[in-house]
Amino acid sequence: MATENPLLPVPALLGTAAIGTSSAIYPAEELLNAVNPLRHLMDSLGSTSSSELHGTRSDQTATTIGDEESTENLPNSRKSKSELITLLPDQHFSESDGILSLAFSLTSGPSFNSSAKSTKSQVSVKLVVDSAPGCGGIAWPAGQILSSYLTQTYRTVTPLAGKSIVELGSGTGLVGLIAGKLDSSCKVFITDQAPLLDIMTKNVRLNSLEGNIEVAELNWGEPIPTNLPSKPDIILAADCVYFEPAFPLLVQTLADLSDTSTHILFCYKKRRKADKRFFSLLKKKFSWEEVDDPNRRIYNREAITLLKLQKIPERDRAQGKKRQV
Repeated sequence: MATENPLLPVPALLGTAAIGTSSAIYPAEELLNAVNPLRHLMDSLGSTSSSELHGTRSDQTATTIGDEESTENLPNSRKSKSELITLLPDQHFSESDGILSLAFSLTSGPSFNSSAKSTKSQVSVKLVVDSAPGCGGIAWPAGQILSSYLTQTYRTVTPLAGKSIVELGSGTGLVGLIAGKLDSSCKVFITDQAPLLDIMTKNVRLNSLEGNIEVAELNWGEPIPTNLPSKPDIILAADCVYFEPAFPLLVQTLADLSDTSTHILFCYKKRRKADKRFFSLLKKKFSWEEVDDPNRRIYNREAITLLKLQKIPERDRAQGKKRQV
């Protein structure tokens, strides 16, 4: 049984979560993961060590996407591990103050099989991480993959200037912080349940992003708070598919926040068969496709998928229901 946490509702601690809104849901199973947030990735990588997975060496120098050695001659298993490790950001955790520093490459090349050099420009964030509020206080792999995609793509291809952005299930706020760092003129709202607001606020201040990032409480399935944009330009979500009773609540919130012009990036790691139910619910209101990302084959092997969602117009949904009848 998960260690009791006073911030969590009793039903969730007992593994029988209350149904209604996400404010009543904290999965005990995910609390078990909080001790080691990357354990799913490490399981899939076999013998890969924690320091390797975080892309750090004993001398605290780090391997970046632009600096890795060619993996052309490595065996397939080692090649897969090496590619994934270099795809994750440079990371260093300071035990003295509990701050995790992450650096994401801003370069778009070369590929992992190329020996060509690329620039070392990076965007860095610092995070207070804390497992006390539950699984949300950790920097999870899908969030790091989505952050890496933003730094690779949005910096040059799709400008964020002047955009309104809402991140769902922000946890530490990593993805939203990266968006705010990439363009100071965009307005970012990082959202989650009440127990995570303090850690998100600390991280906004730690990165001096008070000017364009706001912290807001948003419980899936509840009405959208008035302090959030009713239809933001962009919605970001990572590692939000993890607890089955919350699936319809997440779909409802995605639908309430978006219209057909909203750009939605949705990154998740498949962990259990029940995830299929989420997509069965999602397809009633959204269509989707995998993003065009040169690194996709690497994180796909670790069951991580990055999708672009598109809300289905009401008339098309109505016609679809008629056809089903």
